[in-house]
Amino acid sequence: MTSMGAKKSQLSFFLFSSMLLILLATLFSRAKAIKGHGHGRLPSLREATVHDIQHAFKQNQLTSRKLVEFYLKEIERLNPTLKGVIEVNPDALFQADKADQERHAHARISLTPLHGIPILLKDNIATKDKLNTTAGSYALLGSVVPRDAGVAAKLRKAGAIILGKASLSEWSNFRSNNDPNGWSGRGGQGKDPYTMGDPLGSSSGSAISVAANMVAVAVGTETDGSILAPSGRNLVVGIKPTLGLTSRAGVIPITPRQDSVGPICRTVSDAVYVLDAIAGIDYNDNATMEASQFIPKGGYAQFLKADGLRGKRLGIVRDLNSLAIGNDTILSRTVEQHLDTLRHRGAVLVDNLKIANLREYYTSSSENILSLAEFKISLNAYLSELVASPIRSLADAIAFNKKNAKLEKIKEYGQNLFIEAQATNGIGKVEKIALANLAKLTKEGFHKLMIKSNLDALVTPGNLVSTLLAVGGFPGIIVPAGFDSQGTPFGICFGGLKGWEPKLIEIAYGFEQATKIRKPPKIKV
Repeated sequence: MTSMGAKKSQLSFFLFSSMLLILLATLFSRAKAIKGHGHGRLPSLREATVHDIQHAFKQNQLTSRKLVEFYLKEIERLNPTLKGVIEVNPDALFQADKADQERHAHARISLTPLHGIPILLKDNIATKDKLNTTAGSYALLGSVVPRDAGVAAKLRKAGAIILGKASLSEWSNFRSNNDPNGWSGRGGQGKDPYTMGDPLGSSSGSAISVAANMVAVAVGTETDGSILAPSGRNLVVGIKPTLGLTSRAGVIPITPRQDSVGPICRTVSDAVYVLDAIAGIDYNDNATMEASQFIPKGGYAQFLKADGLRGKRLGIVRDLNSLAIGNDTILSRTVEQHLDTLRHRGAVLVDNLKIANLREYYTSSSENILSLAEFKISLNAYLSELVASPIRSLADAIAFNKKNAKLEKIKEYGQNLFIEAQATNGIGKVEKIALANLAKLTKEGFHKLMIKSNLDALVTPGNLVSTLLAVGGFPGIIVPAGFDSQGTPFGICFGGLKGWEPKLIEIAYGFEQATKIRKPPKIKV
């Protein structure tokens, strides 16, 4: 071989070797990235949606175990400050491993969107496992429930991982008029992660935890504003479903006439995946039989349409908006910008509408009169079904609080609602008058407005509309909308009549995709 040929051969070998080394280095780097996803690259999981997570599962970039480990670390890091989680599930990692095994075994079978996804449940939603269900009160610590709540059972069937229980306003804000939003004896004082202030509503921990990325998905409950209020304040999405669309069986109640269970998530799509999983008949809750007629064939995810605003008639009641906005010019300007966005996306805005009895919704005592009597009846029924419990009645709960006044901060916050409820004697003449008054309010108020003006939804800033929806058993969806002049988050709420979830999902998703307001808080711990 000539020296020239030898040199060419050496050069070719050198180039080949170099290319091989580069290829090997690239493959090693990719393998390391895949192996490290959810561990070495944990920050990428913050703000991850259910779709993002499922995609990472399919690409073998993430496992449910790694995801649970990430959330447990974030809870350990953030929860001492935010108090959004009351208790973590000691079996969460076991459930995660099971989900990973199922995913591997059924690689060619389509699993539900929630399979392998960790979820926090508000601590008034019963789980038949190692977790407590206490409504935040020491009075129910150690109680044993007979079975999973209806929604918990449906989530397990969908393959979700019960990560733990979210904190809440104790007894869902129905112990006293004086206890702060987000406070409970067991959980302490929850804080909105944006301002470290009032998180609003009794489903506060669910909203705090989702907003702060301690979990992607949570479930809350609402009687009047308890999903919508904290979701807006914590810049997340909340769905308060039609009464009975989701089961209340196994949920520590206030009143079955208004109680509803719904998702709190960072995106409309994630919330809809949860709604699809938990909606439907539960033979332990008769209201689900009637409401099941509203569930569309094919579920709710089909209504996640980017152009969902096109052609929708959206009502605006300026009197209601003024109550929510007050004198905040930044808030007012932001709301008007959002109304312009709705127009530009094809919605028809029907402005300057009036609800003749609007003031009465907020001044009438009927809702409170009925709720007190219904609370005593329904709570006593719930407590009587427990397998084991330190208390068996509302009277027992009152006595427990007196005996453990320091633990439950009775001196500071009292228990006037408990005492007033205990003084009731079932549904008598006064309660029946209140019930008739609420029915009249709804018929001549919100329902009349929606039908007469041919609306697809009522649009309001904040959550003041919650009372109109609550007393009628109507659904609402709140979506992140921005910040007021004090830097406090707020949402835009879309409310409709019974069974109008498909319309509301189209509208809420269309608004979300047009604005994309949601951004994570900057938390200093």
